[in-house]
Amino acid sequence: MTTQPFLPFALPDISEEEIASVVETLRSGWITTGPKTKEFERRFAEATGAKHAVMVNSCTAALHLALEAIGVERGDEVIVPTMTFAATAEVVRYLGAIPVLVDVRPHDHNIDPSEVERAITKKTKAILPVHFAGVPADMEDIIRLARKRDIAVIDDAAHAFPCSYDGRKVGTLADITCFSFYATKTITTGEGGAAVTDRDDWADRMRIMSLHGISRDAWKRYTAAGNWKYEIVAPGYKYNLTDIASAIGLGQLARAEQMQERRRAIADRYDAAFAAEPAFELMQRPSDRGHAHHIYVLKLRRGALDIDRDTFINEMRERGVGTSVHFIPLHTHPYYRDTFGYRPDQLPVALDLFQRSVSLPIYSKMMDGDVDRVSNAVLEVARAGGQRRKAASDW
Repeated sequence: MTTQPFLPFALPDISEEEIASVVETLRSGWITTGPKTKEFERRFAEATGAKHAVMVNSCTAALHLALEAIGVERGDEVIVPTMTFAATAEVVRYLGAIPVLVDVRPHDHNIDPSEVERAITKKTKAILPVHFAGVPADMEDIIRLARKRDIAVIDDAAHAFPCSYDGRKVGTLADITCFSFYATKTITTGEGGAAVTDRDDWADRMRIMSLHGISRDAWKRYTAAGNWKYEIVAPGYKYNLTDIASAIGLGQLARAEQMQERRRAIADRYDAAFAAEPAFELMQRPSDRGHAHHIYVLKLRRGALDIDRDTFINEMRERGVGTSVHFIPLHTHPYYRDTFGYRPDQLPVALDLFQRSVSLPIYSKMMDGDVDRVSNAVLEVARAGGQRRKAASDW
């Protein structure tokens, strides 16, 4: 149907400066965790407003370390939105705890504080909100609920850098906040993540556990300032970030606001294209929340088209445009269904959103022509589907 090259759903935005920094790091002889990673930690802590940043090899690792640091143990419960990626709940299972899945709100796909309140029990050890698509969840209500009951709040901010809630940066709201630097994220190191916190003890614990449970500053043991002797203080993990990755991250961090602005411009362009189209529902952008614009979700209105969401995606692919879906709710997956007895209709808002949502390409390397190509394909598919529906009803 199209002779144009396929437009992928996501592409990283890597500059020549970042490539040169990686080459410099390779030539330095220090390629694993070292001075570049320590510099990345310092600068990222400053960027998020946190006292400490612990760099690791994924947001999954950061979430695992965060839950371990606050003392989550076997049999504890952690409240998690069902509308999220696998990592958010699986890290709870790593520690033998129970993820309690709750529903989300229809306007922003974020965890519903009223559902959180209903899910709290004496076993609840933490609440794990996800800032969906880069829009912060309703943290005021969530933190109020948590503080009243002495429950920790661990943010899954994989989508949420840089962004803010009521003038405060995401990174200063929760007890520990975990970020992702995966290839599709707003800044990337290829694979990577960070956990930020103001608590000295939690930061120390996460650093120790991120590198085999070896006592503080183990990375220095091959430097002139280090020592070959070390102590294992706990059975830790292998979660450290390399200096090669951090060399990319430092360059990305320097361009984060510029890339965020480009994503915002793309989202504005999409909004303008789709606002008058009755087949679609746009996600709301609350005025008190700074948006990272990690994902642009378009929702198909039920009954407006004669095609379902999956067919819509196939039609877009035929026009040479890649899309995705965020997310398949966790409670509908076999593991959570079979292990904890969830039914698909048990969390109806998330199920409805999943069935009619499609994520469009949005990344800072996109040109205006790319954005227009996506918009035109979306409108072409929608209008064809609407016309077929009208013809069927007229008949």
